[in-house]
Amino acid sequence: MRYIEQFQDGDRISDVYLCKSKSTALTKAGREYENVILQDKTGIIDAKIWDPMSGGIGDFSPMDYVAVTGQISSYNGSLQLKIDRARVAQEGEYIASDYVPCSRFAIKDMYEELLGFVKSVKNPYIAALLQKFFVEDTTFIKKFQNVSAAKTVHHGFAGGLLEHSLSVTRMCAHMADNYDYLNRDLLIACAMLHDAGKVRELSEFPRNDYTNEGNFIGHIVIGYEMIMDKIKTIDGFPEELAAQIGHCILSHHGELEYGSPKKPSIAEALALSMADNMDAKMETLREVLVSKESNDWLGYNKWLDANVKKTLV
Repeated sequence: MRYIEQFQDGDRISDVYLCKSKSTALTKAGREYENVILQDKTGIIDAKIWDPMSGGIGDFSPMDYVAVTGQISSYNGSLQLKIDRARVAQEGEYIASDYVPCSRFAIKDMYEELLGFVKSVKNPYIAALLQKFFVEDTTFIKKFQNVSAAKTVHHGFAGGLLEHSLSVTRMCAHMADNYDYLNRDLLIACAMLHDAGKVRELSEFPRNDYTNEGNFIGHIVIGYEMIMDKIKTIDGFPEELAAQIGHCILSHHGELEYGSPKKPSIAEALALSMADNMDAKMETLREVLVSKESNDWLGYNKWLDANVKKTLV
């Protein structure tokens, strides 16, 4: 199989890919064409069917495995596939695991490390809250281990939410060791739970798309509500502590324009927002670097707002 990460300008492609999305649009001249997003485990590519009525184009829908033939070209700095022929692939023509991007780390190992942080928490109320999520809630645990952390921007693969949450938790643990005025238990708990709402914001693979609840409400508010619901089941949970946890969750994107209803007002919320932002951007950069073989400048990345380049070692 020719994986999407291997595509280069000028390549002729004939293989099977998962259709992630498909929509009809109009050219400036008023002619219909189709926008298609194709996916395999290494990434996605924008594809176009400029002549949908062509005899070589069969009917297919999102989430179909599609045998496509076409030409790769560069457009506005990104690769694009012009589809000449397409049909729904038959069983035996593809292996489903080739189309689900996965974390490069073992899910079991990452989750065991995360549980180690749960065991390290000394505050009995915070410990009880983490137990309810990461030990007792089997539905939450399954989704937390499998969904991505984002649809496309960073950690957009199965196990991505777990990988991102663990990385943020590690960084927060280091910050708590370095800055003695941080409440370690509060910071660790909020790092582990900051993206909990994504188990309901995003669907599992191969769809990996926003749910109705995700589109209408978003993971920050969903996660806040999930956490407050669990807190209500813990007898005597301190009201001030609940408010501090809620504030950290609601402010973890750091800025109002990034979707946070509140800006960080306590040290733990500020530390969490910086760790979250750092891990998201470092993973975004890593994914750019591993997708390019060139040692030259790799082009502008809108998420990093910079032209990026590999470091020569």
